[in-house]
Amino acid sequence: MRKMTAEGRRDPAPSLIAYRMQRLWLTPSFQFAIKAVLPAAAVALLANWYIDGEAIRRTLNADIKDIRRFVAERPEFMVRSLSIEGAGGQLEGAIRDIFPIEFPASTFDLELDRIQSLIEDLDSVASAELYIHPGDVLHIAVNERIPVAVWRVGDALMAIDDEGSRVAALSRRAERADLPLLVGEGADTAVPEALAIAAAAEPLKARLRGLVRVGQRRWDAVLDRDQRIMLPETDAVTAMEIVIAFDHAQNLLSRDLGAVDMRNPRRPTVRMRAGAVDELRRIRALEIGGADL
Repeated sequence: MRKMTAEGRRDPAPSLIAYRMQRLWLTPSFQFAIKAVLPAAAVALLANWYIDGEAIRRTLNADIKDIRRFVAERPEFMVRSLSIEGAGGQLEGAIRDIFPIEFPASTFDLELDRIQSLIEDLDSVASAELYIHPGDVLHIAVNERIPVAVWRVGDALMAIDDEGSRVAALSRRAERADLPLLVGEGADTAVPEALAIAAAAEPLKARLRGLVRVGQRRWDAVLDRDQRIMLPETDAVTAMEIVIAFDHAQNLLSRDLGAVDMRNPRRPTVRMRAGAVDELRRIRALEIGGADL
């Protein structure tokens, strides 16, 4: 506290404490301590605290991992086998081949969503459900795609289901000769209609070579002997049934025809082969010549 003069004014001289602090600050050793030693000590203290904190954190994390592993490996949390339902032998083998976990495994290590995605990425799997079954078993229920037709587009052959989804790639047609052949762009989007046409053409099954999608709008039924039944865009099944009825009544398809055009069901058209037309003209010419005689 500053001293007062006899007249009541403050004494401009510094107090004793202020004087001593000023003298101390002017001391080189004190300045060195403040400017160098104190910051260094603070840095060392912080570094020591950080290192000790990291060591504590590492120790704590290791302890947590040990506790988690101890709990995860208890018998009640272990899965020891895999059960697959709804998959044929080939598909079951494919699922087991891609399964990413070896047994026994802890339920804590099973990423069921990722495993489900892996299984559903298989062409022949429509959907899959996974759950832990009592008795330490991971159960997979599979909805398998059932092939109903062979689709050829370009040089590629594949078995497809009734929704047009790919089931499996084929190297040759003979691998699934039991299934109807669909050809052309967009054939996979009209599988139910194609199957209905094939069912209506059952009496011609031995001669039916396949169904060709034309302009992604309608179908041609291709028979042996290079014959075609050209079907309309709508009500193609009825048109096929009409052709079958004509064939039963008049052996229509046993004749030397190139095509039966049903694109306009009200005016069916029969297209003769070029050779057959020439022969017909020759016969008619002979008949006319004979009449003149």
